[in-house]
Amino acid sequence: MRCDVCGAPMHEAVADLPFKLGPTSTVTVRQVPPLECRSCPAYLLRDEVFVAVDALLASVDRSSELEVIQFAA
Repeated sequence: MRCDVCGAPMHEAVADLPFKLGPTSTVTVRQVPPLECRSCPAYLLRDEVFVAVDALLASVDRSSELEVIQFAA
């Protein structure tokens, strides 16, 4: 697969990704498997990974300012 931003090849990776849920709430999801670009900072979540991350984020207490959760596929 090629990067939509720069056209370089993308590769499998594992990363900790931050998601901002509101003005004062940020959640870091650890060990997410995105596709990352080799040439620029772009990344892509496959559909099944996005669905799993979305489900995790839906269960988070949005009143906490910072939370760290583990991704489990």
